[in-house]
Amino acid sequence: MYDSIFKVRKVGTVTNLALRLWPDNVYEDLIDEFKSLIDHDNQRVFLYHDNHLDVGFAHVSLRVDYVEGTETSPVGFLEGIYVLPEYRSRGIARALITACEQFTKENRCTEFASDCELTNIDSILMHEKLGFEETNRIVCFKKKIE
Repeated sequence: MYDSIFKVRKVGTVTNLALRLWPDNVYEDLIDEFKSLIDHDNQRVFLYHDNHLDVGFAHVSLRVDYVEGTETSPVGFLEGIYVLPEYRSRGIARALITACEQFTKENRCTEFASDCELTNIDSILMHEKLGFEETNRIVCFKKKIE
């Protein structure tokens, strides 16, 4: 079972799961970000429950800016997905992706996109298994200017 989280009491749960996905983040910053999503019609966070345990989440947005490899706008974009390791390979990620796709379809999107780090082989394999096709690989650069 998955559920759209628009209840502040569940934001802490999603934040704890998100910290496993993005461990370099700070709890306070992430929880503030998830709390701010409550007021946005263009984003959803779905939480997957298994026997009353919260074991995974997915965050989807509707992007109107250019999304690499897509041709339309808006585009549904998977901002993040995480399932506890002991619950993987049980169809949970697929159920979360289905919920995200439904949200994007309801908002007239015809494309659903995502990205991940070049070195995140598990994520690449999951995306491929769930029907995503790779569109590009990039390396980003920055330079400080004074």
